[in-house]
Amino acid sequence: MPTFNDPVTDAEEASQALRGLAHATRTFDNPADTYAVIGDLLGGVRSLRQVLDQLAGAHTANRVRAHDDAGDQTAGATFALSAANDLQHAASLLDGVHDRLDVAMSASGRIAWHDVPAAPESVRRWISVVFLQGDDADQVLNLIDRDGTDAAIEHLAGFDYGEETVQAALVNGYVYDTPPTGALDKTATRDVYTLTYSPFLGHVSLLREHDAFPDPVLLGIDTPTPAPHRETEPHRESEAARATTARAASQRRAPQEVLDDEDEWSASRSSSPSRGRSL
Repeated sequence: MPTFNDPVTDAEEASQALRGLAHATRTFDNPADTYAVIGDLLGGVRSLRQVLDQLAGAHTANRVRAHDDAGDQTAGATFALSAANDLQHAASLLDGVHDRLDVAMSASGRIAWHDVPAAPESVRRWISVVFLQGDDADQVLNLIDRDGTDAAIEHLAGFDYGEETVQAALVNGYVYDTPPTGALDKTATRDVYTLTYSPFLGHVSLLREHDAFPDPVLLGIDTPTPAPHRETEPHRESEAARATTARAASQRRAPQEVLDDEDEWSASRSSSPSRGRSL
């Protein structure tokens, strides 16, 4: 607390208070608090200007008592007048600081601070990569029983042709806000893929998060490359469309044909090791 009569004690306390303020103003949880802080600083600058004037006056009034270390009073008086002159100059410089703070406070007082609007939640969607039933699904269900769901996801990821699969799903309407599941379906996830399957109903489905690609390290495959233009390899488009067309797709394809298509896609990833698609 200020003493109002002990300049040494009050100066030390003011210095500590400014140190604390410098630390506290590193962050503002409520930016509206800046207005109050500027106002207090403005009052502080006025007081500091008065202090500098009074310090200059003390040096001038007591110059007859001033000596240097060798006891020379003339030299001491000269130093006292020099200190007084610099203190008065510092006080005059504070006039500009006061004026700028006053303008800043006026501008800050016109601000209506609002809360930062909450960022909109990103909409997650899933696209169908492949839906299998019948004999094709039975092979994958056997794989799940034998090696687990991760192996099945890696196996069915061979039907994913990247952007071409996304476009085929959009055209055919196989885009979902949540992975579609039935009462008897089981689910498993790995990276961006969601596997749904039902041993009771005999179907298997693989979905991928829209605008996402699988982690090549996690799946042990190379990063999927963009699908070729249909002018160069038109058969790829029909394969992706068949892979994302649900029951109609599985009815048109024999089990061996499914495996042949997967082998062809595996071969196109020339840098990837064989993933053992044959069951």
